[in-house]
Formats: sequence, structure tokens, C-alpha cells
Amino acid sequence: MRQIFLDTETTGLSPESGDRIVELACVEMDNRRLTGRHLHCYFNPQRPVPEEATRVHGLTDAFLADKPLFASAVDELLAFVAGAEVIIHNAPFDLGFLDEELRRLGRPVFRQAVAQITDSLVMAREMFPGKANSLDALCRRLEVDNSGRTFHGALLDAELLADVYINMTRGQGSLVIDAGSDSSSGATLALAQIDLSTLSLPTLEPDEDEARAHEAVLTELDKASGGKTIWRQLVA
Repeated sequence: MRQIFLDTETTGLSPESGDRIVELACVEMDNRRLTGRHLHCYFNPQRPVPEEATRVHGLTDAFLADKPLFASAVDELLAFVAGAEVIIHNAPFDLGFLDEELRRLGRPVFRQAVAQITDSLVMAREMFPGKANSLDALCRRLEVDNSGRTFHGALLDAELLADVYINMTRGQGSLVIDAGSDSSSGATLALAQIDLSTLSLPTLEPDEDEARAHEAVLTELDKASGGKTIWRQLVA
């Protein structure tokens, strides 16, 4: 499934009290690989940005004064996320702001535009109960480099979240751009097709040391997943 990692920055904490989105970013992944496509927008919130909010994301009234309104990007946003699984860290916060912006424009709630919403904060709390699970904490725990994160920025945070998610789901250690196409020319790279049906591969049984090492890995996965190791479920 196509996945979108989404983050917003806002003027405050309460969309019901009139706080607005000032920055939004979406980063696309397909088949667990970054595609290189992203959406990144700044918005004029039509209200002053409190100093405490500026201290978090670094966006000032002067910087945002000439930026477009949220309405100018709503169609592009909804087209970008359409039919995808959208992954957000602390999803209720961002969804509250997105839904309020959409309500002002007479649009349906954000969830109706996508296939699924996944809250990576909920995932992290299940994997690491009782521990700090902010994005910074997860970067430190999972050894994701966030040294460039001076302020909270929507695009950087969405990119970090993608890397954190891959590490949490143990699919791969790092992210790579999909090599299936040349983004500069639009050309598709032709990959050689190999017929594997004629190959006969030997089956190698593990020795005692390898079997013990394999069992240790499964035990670690059991602890991290709360007993949901698929390999053991299949064997059972």
C-alpha cells in the first residue's frame, strides 16, 4: 500500500479556539521505499503567531505574511493523500487541525479522503510501554539521525517519522529512493527479468550455534511485538 507520512505545525494547541495550521508536509513511500515525492506548504494563518509557538517551530508573523491560505492547497493535499495509508505521530492532534481547516471550507473530514490513518505514537507506546515516545525519543532509541532538528519543522519531522516507522516495523534499516524511475527525465528503468523456476537451491540445516542465535532473535522480536512474532505463529 502507498503510505504517506504527514506532519503539521500550528499557531497553538486548540483548533476549536481558532488556532491554525502554518506548515504542512507529506512524504510518500511505496512498498516501504521513499519515492522522492513530497508535498510541503507554508500558510498564512490569518492570526498572530504566539511567541511560544514560534519558539517551537521558528515561524514568525513576518515570514508567514505573504504565504497563501490553506484553501489554496486543499485540492493538492487531498489528491496527494487519496487512497493512501496516512501515518501521523499523535494523529488526533494533526487530524483535529486538518478537520477544522476542512470544515471552514465545507469539505468532509480528512479521514474520508484516505484508506487508513495509523498513529505511530500508539504503535510506539505498545512497543515501548512506560518509556518516552516523542519523535526525538524514538530517534535516539532507534538510532535515527535527527541532529538537524533545531526547530520542529513539518517536512523534516515527516522524513524522520518515515525512518522511525521503518525501524519500528523492522522492515529495513534505512530508506532508499525507489530506483524504478528517473525523476529528472520521467523515464522508467528497465530491469532484467530472471527466470528462477529452473533453479534448484539446496536446503541447509542450522548447526546448534545458529539455532540458538535464531531462537535469541525470535525471543527479542517477541518482547518487542508483545508476542506477535509471525514466524512462531506459522510454526505453531
